[in-house]
Amino acid sequence: MRETSSSKRTPASRRARRWLFPAAAAVIVAVGAAIGWALLRPGMPRIDPSDTTQVALGQSVYAAQCARCHGARLEGQPNWRDRQDNGRLPAPPHDADGHTWHHPDAQLFGITKHGLVPYVDPGYQSDMPAFDGILTDDEIAASLAYIKSTWPPDIRARSARINEQAR
Repeated sequence: MRETSSSKRTPASRRARRWLFPAAAAVIVAVGAAIGWALLRPGMPRIDPSDTTQVALGQSVYAAQCARCHGARLEGQPNWRDRQDNGRLPAPPHDADGHTWHHPDAQLFGITKHGLVPYVDPGYQSDMPAFDGILTDDEIAASLAYIKSTWPPDIRARSARINEQAR
């Protein structure tokens, strides 16, 4: 009698084949779930300095939460480029003279929400608080829309290019 390939299989290889399909199915389901979560999770709210409703909310949020450090007119603290005695930098301006517009919206949003820690070298200290749990994502986006709404057209255009490059 001639041996067939099925008769050469060992019991161990048959058991392994029995688990192959369920294991592959589990991997496919897990990968699909991960991709679905990534596509469906809420992203950063839009930041639109031309949206008058968002800007009005942002002006209110800025006055209540940001102006005490960054100035009522977005002017920042005096000598904002010079370290204080404690080694920390004063709050920078958010007007066109500052460097806020040099950063993409996603980074500005993240700094406002999580503070500077995720974005700077370890050991860097700052007085910038994290607003997660204090402000909603929509309030953070609105405050940034307000700030951007005060910039002249050329700075807003440069900021738009920075955002485009960051995508």
